[in-house]
Amino acid sequence: MGTVAIPRDTPVQESPTALDVDAVRADFPILGREVNGHPLVYLDSANTSQKPRQVLDALTDYYQRHNANVARSVHTLGTESTEAYEGARAKVATFVNAASPDEVVFTKNSTEAINLVAYAFSNASGAAVGADPRLRLGPGDEVVISEMEHHSNIVPWQLLCQRTGATLRWFGLTEDGRLDESDLAQVITERTRLVSLVHMSNILGTVNDLAAITRRVREVGALLLLDCSQSVPHRPVDVAALDADFIAFTGHKMCGPTGIGVLWGRAALLAAMPPVLGGGSMIETVAMSGSTFAPPPARFEAGTPPIAQAVGLGAAVDYLTTLGMPAVAAHEQRITGYALEALATVPGLRIVGPPQPQGRGGTISFALDGIHPHDVGQVLDARGVQVRVGHHCARPVCVRYGVPATTRASFYLYTTTGEVDALVRGLEQVRKVFD
Repeated sequence: MGTVAIPRDTPVQESPTALDVDAVRADFPILGREVNGHPLVYLDSANTSQKPRQVLDALTDYYQRHNANVARSVHTLGTESTEAYEGARAKVATFVNAASPDEVVFTKNSTEAINLVAYAFSNASGAAVGADPRLRLGPGDEVVISEMEHHSNIVPWQLLCQRTGATLRWFGLTEDGRLDESDLAQVITERTRLVSLVHMSNILGTVNDLAAITRRVREVGALLLLDCSQSVPHRPVDVAALDADFIAFTGHKMCGPTGIGVLWGRAALLAAMPPVLGGGSMIETVAMSGSTFAPPPARFEAGTPPIAQAVGLGAAVDYLTTLGMPAVAAHEQRITGYALEALATVPGLRIVGPPQPQGRGGTISFALDGIHPHDVGQVLDARGVQVRVGHHCARPVCVRYGVPATTRASFYLYTTTGEVDALVRGLEQVRKVFD
């Protein structure tokens, strides 16, 4: 089984079998290289993860032995390709405890997955007749997000509200980097039709406790979408336990290839959603007078899909399943606690986000007094330490906390305490250069 169901508010517990990090690192060829004459210290996994040999080999094997289009032929290669593609869908479904593989729609990334839902709402709202009322939006209706969101979970809803006349509302943030739910009943009201929130923040590292919000969503009869781009790669995620209607995540952050993402949706909702892209593979019949459409997930996968990328994602799911997601989460929690303590020793460093490891993941954004993050990143890169700098596609968070940008270090299953030490030594060098 790909996941272990745990209550969403329960702290991650140590797995009976801890990760053998040295063995894990040996699976990732890129981790053996040097950068600027120093051993690579890769601390940018929130942006994209590195890929193990098992995934690289699966991609090579697919292209060398099985490459063909899916669902369009009866020849051997076409059959093998289709089986590999649909097999990857089944693996993903098991990984997040979906009721059926048909609830898994392949997209190119989380952004496309979220936009797919937004445009389905738009198309349903513009339909003259026949659209499911749960998907209709108009003046007086409201969509709720938060100030914590990645731009990919802000802009689609802004555009949707512009198209439909609905109103966009949002939760603010507390000083310690958590959702401000003090006015929950005033933000999510009887007018709310959809709530779309991040499960784990890509900039703050916050893992949102969504129990109260989910209860309120159900009270008012709204739908709930969760951006799980940062949670699915790092901890057990069970869609049944989350009680969401949709979740979005992406392959390249979970040891898989770029160009493949996932929209999971409840079967009844996917069946009610109108298509977003028209073309081959998403139809039942086509006539010059009109067309009828395939059931999900094919309805939302027009054209030639990302076949090799899906195969690679399936291999990544196999890899993570073999390691065990509880073990991955426990390792990252330990590394995060170690990093928070180590970074506290750096003079003038301010962490933007929760200061304690509880209720947060392995992403730490920080500012150094008087030093621009771009300068921090350049000095660290000269020492082989790869971090992210900027607003991390979450500019409202930077505005909320009064910083132009941050430096972000993010950890994964291959991160070591020695790499955290290299980061701290690099930051000490930054201070020497700019003080």
